[in-house]
Amino acid sequence: MTTDTTTDAISRLQAAMERGAAARPKAGGFPYLAESLRQAGVTHCRMAVPANAFLYLTEHGDVVVQGEPLVTGFAAAPRFDRTALIAALRADQAGETAFPEFVRGCWNAGIIWYDVDTSAHTCTYYGANGESYAEDYPSVTLP
Repeated sequence: MTTDTTTDAISRLQAAMERGAAARPKAGGFPYLAESLRQAGVTHCRMAVPANAFLYLTEHGDVVVQGEPLVTGFAAAPRFDRTALIAALRADQAGETAFPEFVRGCWNAGIIWYDVDTSAHTCTYYGANGESYAEDYPSVTLP
């Protein structure tokens, strides 16, 4: 059921994503998207990697965005591989991969979900057995 409140939350999220994408440089662009989301009231972005689904927790209502799942049916969860995760992060930060390749790299590195905290400027990546890796991202000013 969609209400005016959820429609407003979805509209604000879509506008923030468009603004962040427009401001985002090819290399090092994630902080610009995250800042646009933060300014729009998004407090956390939680990504279920194998499902390719985001949960955006916002001041205006929570929103789910379902992408194309990476796996369907039964699949073995890859083992957590910190080195492979960092390689996927650095390639994305350098602008060498698009978002779908980044998500696939996370999955291949054994990441089951990740959480972006827009207030703390952190992103924490989690493996199936509780392993985790966290990185801070820089504060930026949107144009």
